[in-house]
Amino acid sequence: MSRSLAPSRLGLRPLLQAQSQPRVCQRLLFSRRYASSSITTPGTASSVPGLPTSPLTRSARPAASSQHTPSSFSATGRYQQRRYKAKTVEEARSRYRTGPFSWKAGVLFVLAGCGLVWYFEAEKKRMHRKRVAEATKGVGKPKVGGDFNLVDHEGRPFSSADLKGRYSLVYFGFTHCPDICPEELDKMAQMFDLVEAEVPGAVAPVFITCDPARDDPKVLKSYLAEFHPSFIGLTGTYDDIKQVCKAYRVYFSTPKDVKPGQDYLVDHSIYFYLMDPEGDFVEALGRQHSPQQAAKVILEHVKDWKK
Repeated sequence: MSRSLAPSRLGLRPLLQAQSQPRVCQRLLFSRRYASSSITTPGTASSVPGLPTSPLTRSARPAASSQHTPSSFSATGRYQQRRYKAKTVEEARSRYRTGPFSWKAGVLFVLAGCGLVWYFEAEKKRMHRKRVAEATKGVGKPKVGGDFNLVDHEGRPFSSADLKGRYSLVYFGFTHCPDICPEELDKMAQMFDLVEAEVPGAVAPVFITCDPARDDPKVLKSYLAEFHPSFIGLTGTYDDIKQVCKAYRVYFSTPKDVKPGQDYLVDHSIYFYLMDPEGDFVEALGRQHSPQQAAKVILEHVKDWKK
């Protein structure tokens, strides 16, 4: 019986020796080989003793790429992700020092925030000016302003319809005014020049006299030429001037029956009335506004109207 079992023991001995050899995980060794910077070239046998040559080494494959290549193609047909490997400790620290954000992202974030703040502030101011302009418009009869028929400084008929289609800056005064009117007309000339430089022909400067007995067309033409050649002077009868002052809510104290050469006092309101292209009142500019501030207000309304 022992003799019959001897040949079978001799045949199992190589199998038992093969099982006693240590096994190496081929998949783990393959992934480690790809994580390193050096990759086995085609046709090179495995350096691990006892491990058969990988199918990838036997087959033709592309040359090894740089360590920054994001993925590689394995023998099983799947892509394996490669990790970034820093060369120095400083490089590894600098890579993760800022986190997911960079200085470029921060600059773009700040610029976008500033742009949004500027846009919303501009829209807020524009809506405020629009509400002010809408609030001054009455239902039916306007609160400030209205139709009129007067005579200009050239002696030609001039009505409120001649001011339609563009903004108008209306001021009430008289030529015999000692100090207030000359100062305000100088200011009006500066305002008009600033607006005209930005938007030519957008505003018509109008001077309406509160003293029709002494301010005829010839006097108005000579008087206004000293301030600006583009000023439009308007005059008319006592009743016509009184009606215009009432429509514009201007204080009017000129006596009606005045004898030639008689001295009298004329009192009036000191405001510039800004009217829109439809003849509606927009805003009153007083003495608290400098020429630059008043011109800025006018330009803002003109630009809002174009929108």
